[in-house]
Amino acid sequence: MATQGVGMANKGPAFGMSRHVQDKIDSKYDPELEMILVEWISRQCGAGVGKPDPGKLGFQAWLKDGCVLSELINSLFSGEKPVKKIQSSTAAFKQMEQISQFLNASEKYGVTKTDMFQTVDLWEAKDLAAVQRTLSALGSLAFTKDEGTYKGDPNWFFKKSQENKRDFSDDQLKAGKNVIGLQMGSNKGASQEGMSYGRSRQIL
Repeated sequence: MATQGVGMANKGPAFGMSRHVQDKIDSKYDPELEMILVEWISRQCGAGVGKPDPGKLGFQAWLKDGCVLSELINSLFSGEKPVKKIQSSTAAFKQMEQISQFLNASEKYGVTKTDMFQTVDLWEAKDLAAVQRTLSALGSLAFTKDEGTYKGDPNWFFKKSQENKRDFSDDQLKAGKNVIGLQMGSNKGASQEGMSYGRSRQIL
């Protein structure tokens, strides 16, 4: 029990190797991307969400209670909204619960698990670059889906590769089946010839 207490008490400035690791994580944070994300979220959600102070600490404080994030994901759904209740709270567990609702809704929207940040990445500012990655993936997905809900600049995000996959399957499906059919035919021929050669060698 005492060891746990010490661990929790030391949850402050990182020292030694952990400080080095945290510095590397922090170095991945992109101030230019921050400006794009802030502008997009503000456009997407409206003036009600305001804007943060510049810098990653302002960015984190703006998003920390999960309300802005929940407004963001709701704005991308034209029908029923995935986050039913958005309520600002000073209670830590309520804020983390609101962040979790955003993450769950983002996954339903199509953001992959590999692009998803963890709640502590934002709430404890452990990896704000991961938060940027999730929001960038969400922006790209919204732009790619082109459902009329994306309110950002078309130059802010790349179209997701999944659209190319969908186009490929629609355009190339029959050709792909033909290629597979030809391969199966040639494989059968090769196997039959191989069997006949094998038999002749055994007879000799």
